[in-house]
Parts: sequence; structure tokens; C-alpha cells
Amino acid sequence: QVHPVESGGGLVQPGGSLRLSCAASGSIFSFVGMGWYRQAPGKERELVAAVGSIGNTNYADSVKGRFTISRGTAKNTVYLQMNSLKPEDTAVYYCNGRHCSGISCSDYWGQGTQVTVSS
Repeated sequence: QVHPVESGGGLVQPGGSLRLSCAASGSIFSFVGMGWYRQAPGKERELVAAVGSIGNTNYADSVKGRFTISRGTAKNTVYLQMNSLKPEDTAVYYCNGRHCSGISCSDYWGQGTQVTVSS
């Protein structure tokens, strides 16, 4: 099984920036879509941003204008540029890759990286 691997999380002050990276190199297929999800303690995991194979993107309303998702040049890589970070952005961020074969799709998840926004 292919598992995306995240990096770039850490502690940052409010108003600061972080860039998360995700890579799943060596896979036998290309993900039709990749995305970032986050989960704060006691809350449901939510979609932050996603990008499809043709470059279409989708963002949560709470991050529009602050976060930018982009595909890397290497296969199955994706980045999340996070600007103007707020304490409410504190969560574990997970990278997701989706592979579809016919009508069946499977999701591949990374282990997550902690993002903490605090002064």
C-alpha cells in the first residue's frame, strides 16, 4: 500500500506562515486527486483543500484567501502554503491521495503532521 508522507508542520506564531509538503513517490499509479485534511482534538476531520488531476481546486471557506494548494512536479506530490495563520488552524494535518479504478476509489492517508499556532 502507498502511504503519503507529510512534512513541514510545527509551531508558528499567529500571523505566520508554514508550508506543508506531501509526497508518495514510487507508487504504481498517479492519484487522480490529492488533498489536505485537518482534525483538531474533539472535532471531526475536515477538508482543508484539494486539487484534482487537471488542476481544479477546492477550499474550505475558513481558509480561502489564506491557504494555497498546489501540485508538485514530481508524481503524487502536493503542497499547502499556509499564510496568516490563526490559532483556530491548530490541528493535525493529513495528506490524502485518491486512486480510482473503474467505479471503485481508494484513499491513501499519511500519518499526519502537527500544526500549532500559538504565541
